[in-house]
Amino acid sequence: MSDIPDGYSPANFAIGFLDVAGPYYLKEVEKDGHTFTRVGLRVGDSHINYVKLAHGGVLTTLADVALSYQVHASEMPRLNVVTNSLTTNFLSGAKLGDWLEADARIDRMGGRIAYTSGTIRCGEEVLMTMSGVFTILRPKPAF
Repeated sequence: MSDIPDGYSPANFAIGFLDVAGPYYLKEVEKDGHTFTRVGLRVGDSHINYVKLAHGGVLTTLADVALSYQVHASEMPRLNVVTNSLTTNFLSGAKLGDWLEADARIDRMGGRIAYTSGTIRCGEEVLMTMSGVFTILRPKPAF
């Protein structure tokens, strides 16, 4: 794990697709008086497409992970969420070995729906902007 920047730890998400798509790393960040979780990913051989850039699906999955994680981690106990919509804007590509960082914020959150937005960067360069709407799967109250 020596090629992972300081402060990051393995995400250890539940087994399944994210194990194949990652590995992802998490870091708590303070910015403008707010704490959020930054999601990191090192672009590896399995992320590259035929033009030697990270496949768009890799960046899109990172966007979904970062946006949904902010909602998931916003309350205790952790919230279960599913993606309603995800909008991505590709501004630049990522190369093999690049370290990507996804910052996401909750723009508005109700009882059942959360609206989020953020960016994916490589260093100072913004590679993607993104926004998402998520359904919060809260338990139904017992009567």
